[in-house]
Amino acid sequence: MESEKYKGYEIKISQDECAENPREAWDNLGVMVCFHNRYNLGDQNHGLNKDGFNSWNELEDYIKKEYDPAVILPMYMYDHGIQRVKVGSFQGLLPQGHAEFDSGMIGFIYVSKEKVRKEYSVKKISKKLRERVAGYLESEVKVYDWWMSGQVYGYQVEAEGIDESCWGFYGSDHENSGLMGEAKAAIDYHIKESEKAEAFYNAIFAV
Repeated sequence: MESEKYKGYEIKISQDECAENPREAWDNLGVMVCFHNRYNLGDQNHGLNKDGFNSWNELEDYIKKEYDPAVILPMYMYDHGIQRVKVGSFQGLLPQGHAEFDSGMIGFIYVSKEKVRKEYSVKKISKKLRERVAGYLESEVKVYDWWMSGQVYGYQVEAEGIDESCWGFYGSDHENSGLMGEAKAAIDYHIKESEKAEAFYNAIFAV
């Protein structure tokens, strides 16, 4: 996908083909309740069955009644060659016709008031906190979207005396979080340790 030479070493950045599903491997704040005829999406342990509801409004009302959510957000999916998910509709964001025929609602992500109080150590959930939590839930959906669409990356450095790699950078993090910078830091560390070992060897065995 991307490569760069650095101090005689070659850094390769590529797709992480064994990336963890963030809904299975991570400790998430929100509960993702999704239903689709062809795909198993979202969390698999929410305990709800699509056959028990006749509409998304009915499902939303049930979640609000049974789980007392502090925040509940609608989730939509785009399915045309690749699968993408987001909070809110794809209308106006896709080429003409694609939003109408290739995207639609798939469920909700929510978090209960009880969990918010526990996680943020508060008794009263303010409007500002609700907005903060909503933003956090949107971030969870974005990370899930990156995983679904294969936007997870890692780096490899392979050369004489070094075999370094790091994986699990989701989305544009491989650019913004300095994935290339981390690879260069690993090379710098390797060079520094090699120089220290050589200096120690020379000091011990100097005639």
